[in-house]
Amino acid sequence: DIRQTLTLSIAQQVAAAAESAARENNWNVVVTIVDDGANLLYLQRMDGTQLGSIDVAIAKAISAIKYKRPTKAFEDSLVGGRQAVLTLPGAMPVNGGLPLVYNNEIVGAIGVSGVQPDQDAIVSQAGVDILARIAGS
Repeated sequence: DIRQTLTLSIAQQVAAAAESAARENNWNVVVTIVDDGANLLYLQRMDGTQLGSIDVAIAKAISAIKYKRPTKAFEDSLVGGRQAVLTLPGAMPVNGGLPLVYNNEIVGAIGVSGVQPDQDAIVSQAGVDILARIAGS
């Protein structure tokens, strides 16, 4: 089997789609893309975005790839009273991190931070959605 690889070009397209969604809503965010090894591949901070969102966006992307699930899953567990989530290494219990799937394979993850977590997730989803269209073409 040949493994799919998330390229810089595709990461830039994913980030551009996420940025477009953020701009439509007048949200300033940081968009990060990590590869399947949780290595930072791409980062962009929109003008005016708080500096703390850089680390948060990276942590969301890393959490989404390491655990192969949206960071909202950890947030929901924590809200549901499952405090053990806080002890999971690298788990970020804040919405806004999503795995990136290309040809039915997780190839990386996107993390967004800068606005409310549910708004961050909307921006992340825009990146996920464009990747699905790229895979379909």
